[in-house]
Amino acid sequence: MARSRRGQAQLGGLALTLLGWGCSWATLLLPRWKTLSLDLNEMETWSLGLWEVCVEQEEVGSVCKAFESFLAMPAELQVARILVVASQGLGLLGLLLAGLGFECSRFHRLRWGEKRRLCLLGGTLEVSASATTLVPVSWVAHATIQDFWDDRIPEIVPRWEFGDALFLGWAAGFFLACGGSLLVFSTCLGRDDDATSPPPSCTPVDEFLLPSVHTVT
Repeated sequence: MARSRRGQAQLGGLALTLLGWGCSWATLLLPRWKTLSLDLNEMETWSLGLWEVCVEQEEVGSVCKAFESFLAMPAELQVARILVVASQGLGLLGLLLAGLGFECSRFHRLRWGEKRRLCLLGGTLEVSASATTLVPVSWVAHATIQDFWDDRIPEIVPRWEFGDALFLGWAAGFFLACGGSLLVFSTCLGRDDDATSPPPSCTPVDEFLLPSVHTVT
């Protein structure tokens, strides 16, 4: 039987949510939230992440060092680490709850209304995970722009610029928001396919044949 519109929306939301959750993981781990290139040594590039600072050199390669203290990090990166880690937890919990609420899930103790509430809660958590990803990424980008155009800093001082992790974080927030919205939207679709659904495969065939046999006799 063709999958219902509700099932298609749920699968689409699941695919987008998984894609966004994976991008959010890469954003969390990638040490390229900010990059800095030195004019005196163009072959050396500094990058700043949520967990470590790295120096990339053409001859030596990449050398990274973890932050010695959480308080030694810039304020925007401290908040970003907390919020992006929270986004991972919200995204995973949302995936689990939404999976239990899918129409294709086979949990006989869960009724349709309970599945609908689980899917709604899962979608809401995914939208929250999107917010906790977009807010820190945008804040770090805003702080980077402010420092880049700060007139009080001499022109000879190198300026931090956007790293790849920021663009990946914006993509993660977008996919999580779209996936969570689809999951929430799927709960608004009715059960118009249920009346024409065939009997469950686990039901004995005799239960459907006996009434017709008694009618003939």
